Amino acid sequence: MADDVLRKTVNMVDKALPVVLITGASSGIGAAFADRFARRGHPLILVARDTDRLGAKAGKLREETGVEVDVIRADLTNAEELALVESRLAEDANIGVLVNNAGAALPGSFLDQSADDVAGSVALNVTAVARLARAAAGNFVAKGEGAIVNVGSVLGLVPEFGMTIYGATKAFVQFLSQGLQAELGEKGVFVQAVLPGATRTEIWERSGRDIAALPAVMAVDDLVDAALVGFDRREDITIPALPDLAQWTAFNNARVAMIPNLSLAEPAARYRNPA
Repeated sequence: MADDVLRKTVNMVDKALPVVLITGASSGIGAAFADRFARRGHPLILVARDTDRLGAKAGKLREETGVEVDVIRADLTNAEELALVESRLAEDANIGVLVNNAGAALPGSFLDQSADDVAGSVALNVTAVARLARAAAGNFVAKGEGAIVNVGSVLGLVPEFGMTIYGATKAFVQFLSQGLQAELGEKGVFVQAVLPGATRTEIWERSGRDIAALPAVMAVDDLVDAALVGFDRREDITIPALPDLAQWTAFNNARVAMIPNLSLAEPAARYRNPA
């Protein structure tokens, strides 16, 4: 009888769901990820700058779902505060999923944005994402399992839209995700890049852009629900708005087809024999 109880206890421990750490978790996409993972039964660690909103979100999730919710108040552009989150990711063996969601867009065009504005955007959208992914990856590889979800943007694919710095940072997120999946997939770590289109979040107001002027805007809940379908399917790239997956497949296949010709011993003939 005692052995049966022990076996059941061990099985319950084995089935314990991993802790999910989510950045930018007090509103928008991050808050929706928190809601969905909590309703799946995952304990959470929520990271954001706004203490009041962060506490309110955590309290609501505890009350509605009964899961354990911890909070870390951190500005990820601050090196010391970023380091606190990195340490938690690197040292807490219970964490099994990182949702790298925190990010922001700048108002105006490239020439309207100061050098300090650009540096701040890179610090949040690039440096913090890479450092947190690195901290989590070391932890996950040591355990032989884990998942990193990096929230990018379709703007990383579309320079024509004019949000140059934001789009460039999100192109980095996509490349980082694909590179990490290639490096870490065989070590038990799954890496997904989620590429939202226009989504109804506060990012538009903060960047000084009129969301009403956009032709189509997706609801946050719809975006995150689609992202999690991709997560469950283990898609390395999830584009919730894209109706035809064959378009992405063709795009990626064209990229792969160029690989043998991207680094050769001589310039292409079209450069050696200009018309």
